[in-house]
Amino acid sequence: MDYPVAPVIREALEKRIVTDLGYPMWDEQSSPPPLVEAFAHRMETRYRWRPDPSHARAFTDLNQALQVLLHHLTEPGEPIALHTPAYVAFVATLAEMNRPILPIPMLPDGDSWRFELPDVTGCHILLLVNPHNPTGRAFTRAELTEIADLAERHDLLVISDEIHADLTFAPHEHIPFATLLPDRTITLTSASKAFNLGGVRCAVAHIGPAHVRKQLSDMPGMLYGEANVFGVEATIAAWTHGGPWLAETMKTLDANRHTLADRLPKTIGYRLPEATYLAWLDFGHPDAAEKVEQRAKVLLSPGKSFGPGGDHYARLNFATHPEILEEILDRLSAVAE
Repeated sequence: MDYPVAPVIREALEKRIVTDLGYPMWDEQSSPPPLVEAFAHRMETRYRWRPDPSHARAFTDLNQALQVLLHHLTEPGEPIALHTPAYVAFVATLAEMNRPILPIPMLPDGDSWRFELPDVTGCHILLLVNPHNPTGRAFTRAELTEIADLAERHDLLVISDEIHADLTFAPHEHIPFATLLPDRTITLTSASKAFNLGGVRCAVAHIGPAHVRKQLSDMPGMLYGEANVFGVEATIAAWTHGGPWLAETMKTLDANRHTLADRLPKTIGYRLPEATYLAWLDFGHPDAAEKVEQRAKVLLSPGKSFGPGGDHYARLNFATHPEILEEILDRLSAVAE
């Protein structure tokens, strides 16, 4: 996001700098560790989910966590079910690890999106991105229940990326998938999206399936690295004290998503996102992002990098200041076909 970090986070990092940059002793000093405790408390108070803190562990970010899980739980060539188009880094990870995508296409449906459940024969993992990036879809309880039923019928594990949960716009709500299918769900989350902390590298994985916890616990403790002291301090401060800052930020994001609806040229398709600060724009032709960059000097994320179904699209990050968004829209209007 194009906003400064929350003051409570800055204060927490400044305090860490002036007091102690030595080796952290969280595990020895408390049980559960402070990061896991902050995660569990936030899930319970914000989403009415009571995760078992002993089933959670820290990673440096969601992409690392996903790669570790896929390495342990799947073999090269094994398909991974994924709603498409999908988050660029996940598409890249699956390609790099030779885990082909089994698409669950997100299809236009009035003012929103829908999906059709696929044949998951030969698949053991469903990678759920909820809220969905790039469409901004916040899955309903009915939709999540259908996915849970599918997972039960076909013996699937669900890796649920819920990093955009805090960016859900009312009246929509975020429903943790683990509340529906706890023993089959691995939940991945972080404060990095909602609190603009991507560079500090800290994420939490809550691992519901007992056999997955056993596999990870059998590995050397430092093999996959650790979250650093800045990441942990920033995340705890965000989840514990960042509520007022996030509420104000959500007001700006809400206004910005409606500004897009009001001012985007009619030749560009747009469905109001139910969550995230991302607009999935339908230009109706391939290479839209490249053409917009050349002609309007506006940098969008190319739709083709989001995998199947993204060719005619581009993604716009609207987490910026209103005057900058107005400039973006002026430029798009000037070159709209």
